[in-house]
Amino acid sequence: MATLTLEVPDKLAEEIEEMVRAGWISDAGEAVRLALREFVQRHHPSMTERFQREDIAWALSQRRREE
Repeated sequence: MATLTLEVPDKLAEEIEEMVRAGWISDAGEAVRLALREFVQRHHPSMTERFQREDIAWALSQRRREE
């Protein structure tokens, strides 16, 4: 497993610590891992390309309907 070092705004760190105290997550590292995993899943290049292709196909179909 790789190790990352990062800085976050104080307010965000406080919110994460509150989530730890409330039992939502085990520690700040878990919060960062979860957030990064979700970010990568949402922004993975293959997904972005697929959505772009779908948007282009939709736009072309609309254009054909107007002609």
